[in-house]
Amino acid sequence: MIAIIDFGSQYSELIARRIREANVYSEVVPHTTSAEKIKQIPGLKGIILSGGPSSVYDHDAPQCDIEIFNLGLPILGICYGMQLMAHMLGGEVERSEKREYGKANLYIDNNFDLFEGLWLEVQIWMSHGDSVTKLPKGFHALGHTDTCKIAAMGNKSSNLYGIQFHPEVVHTPRGAEIIRNFLFQACKCVATWNPVSFIETAIQEIKDEVGDKKVLCALSGGVDSSVVAALLKKAIGENLTCVFIDQGYMRKGESERIKTLFGGSFKIDLVHIDAAKRFYKKLKGITDPEQKRKLMGEEFIRVFEEKAKELKSDYPFLAQGTLYPDIIESATIGVSSTAVKIKTHHNVGGLPEKMDFKIIEPLKKLFKDEVRKVGLELGLPEEIVFRQPFPGPGLAIRIIGEPTEDRVKVLQEADYIVIDEIKASGYYRKLWQAFAVLLPTVKTVGVQGDSRTYQYTLALRAVTSEDAMTAQWAHLPYELLEKISSRIMNEISQINRVVYDISSKPPATIEWE
Repeated sequence: MIAIIDFGSQYSELIARRIREANVYSEVVPHTTSAEKIKQIPGLKGIILSGGPSSVYDHDAPQCDIEIFNLGLPILGICYGMQLMAHMLGGEVERSEKREYGKANLYIDNNFDLFEGLWLEVQIWMSHGDSVTKLPKGFHALGHTDTCKIAAMGNKSSNLYGIQFHPEVVHTPRGAEIIRNFLFQACKCVATWNPVSFIETAIQEIKDEVGDKKVLCALSGGVDSSVVAALLKKAIGENLTCVFIDQGYMRKGESERIKTLFGGSFKIDLVHIDAAKRFYKKLKGITDPEQKRKLMGEEFIRVFEEKAKELKSDYPFLAQGTLYPDIIESATIGVSSTAVKIKTHHNVGGLPEKMDFKIIEPLKKLFKDEVRKVGLELGLPEEIVFRQPFPGPGLAIRIIGEPTEDRVKVLQEADYIVIDEIKASGYYRKLWQAFAVLLPTVKTVGVQGDSRTYQYTLALRAVTSEDAMTAQWAHLPYELLEKISSRIMNEISQINRVVYDISSKPPATIEWE
């Protein structure tokens, strides 16, 4: 276990991913966590201090408990983390004469320990306006750039290291090796984090928490909820009941597919609830995306509560497929006091304060690619494991404005065409997500036959990503885009214009709402 102390960096979760890719477990913890609490983390072998947007000499700059430096654990400071380490241990940090943002060359002055196996000059990614100008006692400079005299530092006897650049980003090509050197040379970690070890640990944790009580599982048919269902089935067997709520905002034919697959093929105790009319009524007149999520999240819980009472059995637990990025973007667990909420995920911040269930989230510390690996290990078919992500509120947040029943039907048809053509082209597994967004408030003039039309605009969105924390718009072939556009406008009379979204995340998000 490696603890990443977060100071508000946009890359903290990326550091966690890079460590896990080396088969070592990691978690992000708030910078306010005490040294005593950090010391109690099971299996802790080292600490990383993340970057952050602050300057160490700001009056409100985030700091960590200075006692962490006395725990006897290896520590690596990255960017702000390096500056904070120097500042707290008696060194000096000053505003740089020349700021460095982007690619730079690191000249390694000592290629042992942290830089073992690297050449004396490597490409790195810099992003800083401050620099360490005086080393703390016992530290030595390990590397420099053309404009930064101390771009890396270390105190070998105390196992403390700092680097001014970001090894976790792809723009530092040898960054993974630097992280691995810290993990295996400094921290003496053993690479045992994998799907099998997660499953074993998760099953035991579920058994410890649930005991012989019963669990309702919110099943949507997506990757996350399917893996949760398979994991719970393995842990508690017949004490699991899965509930699929059709809220009216599913994809075309999705409801029947889920009933056939899970109720039939998997032999899971599945309860199907058609609540479409209820949700349409709940969202009548609602246009704000945050309100859509919150109202749908609350209504989901109320439907589950009613069904639990109807089943005439005690279901104290409700399980759902919350992932690490859901929690991070919703900023609900206080990963950092500097964290900013991007959007509320309906299965995180959209839940009501008062409910009859205790929520259990077996996957809440996993990234999507890790969930897929767990799913394969549990024996789920590739059809489910590699299904593209679909938001909990469904098409309600892919309709800009009020998500009426008529608009949903239009979008269902368009969405079906998009997925059908993406699969036929062989691009489905190459993309993180591909979907359509209906813009009912944006009507444009068109010509169909000899008639003038004034109909909806539809936006196509396709992105590539590893974990949804960042994403790049997909460079789909023009021929494929043309075919999708032509089919949509020929087969759906309510749409007369199709546009393609070429925004990356950041600054945009993957979903429009």
